[in-house]
Amino acid sequence: MTPDHLLPCSRRTMLRRCGLGLGALALGPLVGAPLTAGEPGSSLAAKKPHFAPKATRLIHIFANGGPSHVDSFDPKPLLATFAGKSLPIANLKTERPTGAAFPSPFAFKRHGKCGMEISELFPYVAEHADDLCVIRSMHADVPNHEPSLLLMNCGESRLVRPSLGSWLTYGLGSENQNLPGFVAMCPGGMPIQESQNWQSGFLPGIYQGTYLDTKHSEVEKLIEHIVNRRQPRAAQRDQLDLLAELNRRHAAARQADAQIDARIQNFELAYRMQMEASDVFDLAQEPKTVRDRYGDGVQGRQLLMTRRLIERGVRVVQVWHGAGQPWDNHDDLEVNHRKLAKESDQAIGALLGDLKERGLLDETLVLWGGEFGRTPVVEMPKPGSNSGKINGRDHNHHGFTMWLAGGGVKGGHIHGATDEFGFKAVADPVHIHDLHATMLHLFGYDHERFTYRYAGRDFRLTDVHGHVVKQILR
Repeated sequence: MTPDHLLPCSRRTMLRRCGLGLGALALGPLVGAPLTAGEPGSSLAAKKPHFAPKATRLIHIFANGGPSHVDSFDPKPLLATFAGKSLPIANLKTERPTGAAFPSPFAFKRHGKCGMEISELFPYVAEHADDLCVIRSMHADVPNHEPSLLLMNCGESRLVRPSLGSWLTYGLGSENQNLPGFVAMCPGGMPIQESQNWQSGFLPGIYQGTYLDTKHSEVEKLIEHIVNRRQPRAAQRDQLDLLAELNRRHAAARQADAQIDARIQNFELAYRMQMEASDVFDLAQEPKTVRDRYGDGVQGRQLLMTRRLIERGVRVVQVWHGAGQPWDNHDDLEVNHRKLAKESDQAIGALLGDLKERGLLDETLVLWGGEFGRTPVVEMPKPGSNSGKINGRDHNHHGFTMWLAGGGVKGGHIHGATDEFGFKAVADPVHIHDLHATMLHLFGYDHERFTYRYAGRDFRLTDVHGHVVKQILR
């Protein structure tokens, strides 16, 4: 083997000079770590879990900022009785000063054969009430966005840990060879904590999510440099082969190097993505009736792309809503929640119906919710926290709602409850760790045995916590 010092140029020089124009040159800064395809022998080759899974794909619709459960999926009529009065709740601790009971301005109606009560905010989602498994007893650790986002996405609120999507791609691999196994869509820039929400943490970088700025619809803006307008594919292939050989020699001289191996696979993936990505993100291929069903907004476009990605074997898709204008409505809650729900409701309903019609819902787990809920009492004016209006709600991690559909959960089912005012989870409480343990179970993993050894100890998504919520399993 030719020594490195006899090579005509270094790897770094070769990378700088080649200007391959492949998607990989954009994927690096986009995801902060390399990705790979699910080809045999790669780190993302499809793998078998501990036991037969109910779900094989995850769609996580993240309602960023904390939507109000008492205005969406957890009706509390008693709030109207106490309107303008203090609630008889001992130790009603909130992050900011709060006041009297704040009844929901939205009407609730029963839907489906199950008779599930859902707010007028979500008429399209409500059409699928019999497919929804609503957990009304969620709770988290703190009423702050940053740690709660990380807890929800990574199972740890402070330290660097792999995200749920990274754990799933680490465990299950990918079912495609031309697209990433884990995609995160967030329009107009990244949310709070940015790429930490889909980070691979101490897992190899190939398991990190690929970020797409879905305010764009053209594939060349979604993924920079995905099309090389300077060189034909045959010339790119020759350059890629040379680069791969240089990388292999570099790796061989330094024993096993997971980062170099991942880079080699990353370039291969980027080369193949040039054709596949252009196809999957071209929504004009969908019939107009389908596009109209999802709606012409950003969320409709995101969720239609999501269905197309899932069909092509992408393992995990996280879809953010409210990153630019979050569900964090400390004031003007009625106006803002109505606007945000209108942006997302039709598309979510279309996605659920589309997945069901295509026979995909049974093996696709859909998760909706934010990092926490909101208080049943009104937030009082305070400089810097709202606009001096008394018509919004503060953060509430003591009790909130999330729902799941498909993927082995019971449809038309409500699990747990908050107190009669909606402040705290009191019946069958479900912590984020419990939710993660249950989701891993649906994907065929015992969360206590699903580990990765790092820094001398075995880590897991649920750390030393979590119990499977068996009551919601089908």
